[in-house]
Amino acid sequence: MRVLVVQNFDNEGLGQIGAALVEAGADIDLRRPYCGETLPQDSDAHDAMVVLGGAQNALDDEICPYFPGLLDLTRDFADKDRAVLGICLGSQLVARAFGGENRIGGASEFGWHKVSLTPAAKADPVLGALPEKFPIFEWHDDTFALPENAVRLAGNDVAENQAFRIGRAVYGFQFHFEADRPMVRDWSRSFAPLIAERHPDWSDRLDDEMARNGADADAAGLAIARAWVATI
Repeated sequence: MRVLVVQNFDNEGLGQIGAALVEAGADIDLRRPYCGETLPQDSDAHDAMVVLGGAQNALDDEICPYFPGLLDLTRDFADKDRAVLGICLGSQLVARAFGGENRIGGASEFGWHKVSLTPAAKADPVLGALPEKFPIFEWHDDTFALPENAVRLAGNDVAENQAFRIGRAVYGFQFHFEADRPMVRDWSRSFAPLIAERHPDWSDRLDDEMARNGADADAAGLAIARAWVATI
């Protein structure tokens, strides 16, 4: 199993997705196109693709000139029935690739928030075994309208489209299910100045919020990661 991982920003790692891929014995091919590394022209050498998050928005082609090629690559994976996973910015790019409307701003969430599954999620192979509502880590300002052929799987009051599926195994997740407690603590240190600008009380709230939500969020995130890897 060879999995292409597209990293879009420093310190945006695989987290629990990486744990699930290691369990499955996957060969991970990490590319950082924002640093000038090239992306494959097609999906032929890979069985699946993960597109991670970042501080950019999904229409930032001027800042990230590789975005149009990444959209083409996403469609190529889908056309060949190969699994795709987009997280946060990655989900917004997956939505864009299939004709969804990107909405920049107006949907800000940070920290652990609850999301609710839709009735369609009950029969979904990745989300079907999860509780109807669970806490999960969020960090985004943007959202999107679903592509016409997408199945809506989860949402909340801030972002109606928190998870969706296209076809058999192309998934987009607005929330950071890969971010377990160690990753959130690392982000809180690594991005401390950025977080403090928007959420100056975060360092004071972190431990309490982690105690309330961390265990349930980590369990949900690892379950999602393992179930998506099983679609490969």
